[in-house]
Amino acid sequence: MASSSSLLGISFSLILFSALLIAPTVSQSCSSQTFSGIKSYPHCLDLPNLKAFLHYSYDSANKTLAVVFTAPPSKPGGWIAWAVNPKSTGMAGSQALVASKDSKTGVASVTTLNIVSYSSLIPGKLSFDVWDVKAEEEAAGSLRIFAKLKVPADLAASGKLNQVWQVGPGVSNGRIQTHDFNPPNLKASGSLDLTGATTTVPVSGGGDVDSKLHKRNIHGILNAVSWGLLFPIGAIIARYMRIFESADPAWFYLHVSCQFSAYVIGVAGWATGLKLGSESKGITFYSHRNIGIALFAMATLQMFAMLLRPRKDHKFRFFWNIYHHGVGYSILILGIINVFKGLSILKPEHTYKTAYVAVIATLGGITLILEAVTWVIVIKRKSSNSTRSTKA
Repeated sequence: MASSSSLLGISFSLILFSALLIAPTVSQSCSSQTFSGIKSYPHCLDLPNLKAFLHYSYDSANKTLAVVFTAPPSKPGGWIAWAVNPKSTGMAGSQALVASKDSKTGVASVTTLNIVSYSSLIPGKLSFDVWDVKAEEEAAGSLRIFAKLKVPADLAASGKLNQVWQVGPGVSNGRIQTHDFNPPNLKASGSLDLTGATTTVPVSGGGDVDSKLHKRNIHGILNAVSWGLLFPIGAIIARYMRIFESADPAWFYLHVSCQFSAYVIGVAGWATGLKLGSESKGITFYSHRNIGIALFAMATLQMFAMLLRPRKDHKFRFFWNIYHHGVGYSILILGIINVFKGLSILKPEHTYKTAYVAVIATLGGITLILEAVTWVIVIKRKSSNSTRSTKA
């Protein structure tokens, strides 16, 4: 009996293990998708990004397109969207169907949005007729949009539509929260063949997306090295090397060289940020941008202040030191904060953020050790000077 029980247990475990292996594979195919209703959708697409699927049928006689769009929101309680862009290839200018689940009632519903720009989402009637619109939630947490739409005559004649899809983290006060700007999000668009003769393919402009992503990475690296690394190192050199009499004036030239290099690299990073902003109409990360402007302004003032640095015995040197140190530490703090804000926007691999945290933690540890050493040296020096004065 024990042997039979063990055999049954092993068999059940193997079946369960096999089911776990098979389930993810099945869920990755649009042909495995099932939904309520008896409507037939002869065309089925595994969309290339965001784990999304599209079932559709097209009646060329009356130019009616029936669609079922399925995707998982980026976070529980998030939203999904499927859109047609009549004139362009991106999300801006598209006519969108957005599904989300009410946090109180748990009922999924669809909102229609005219996306004039990334910062202007207008709920209301679309530029073409849409009916039989509804939403439902899958057991796995994905949302699904059902809809029929009247294809504009010019698009029907071409036989193709520019489709765009997207997923987001949540809905706040009736407004959808901004989605991520990772490569899969930026590449969630394609050309839909109404006849179903071909599968969806990325629309032209994929190179532009890759180029923009490359610029964002360069922007992030330049600013992380400048504001997040070189400026802190320069500040450490100025504060702790000057205590050692043998390091004078070497510490000063090292400090200036480090800060000037950081400024040049920071200006390059700031310029790439301006370029990215001009190419991304409607996409604005306000706090990151405003801190970046403040950093550039303060660092520029710091560079000019070096040209007006009074002599050590000048009566204004005391006030210059207050200004120089105050602005310098402000740059140091704001720079590190903005690097973390940039990381939260770029969302690189977790190892990059971990590496930066490790670097900052290491610099912080070195600072604490040097601070303790500095105080010991200063106290001993004062004690020694006091002893000499007493003997004299």
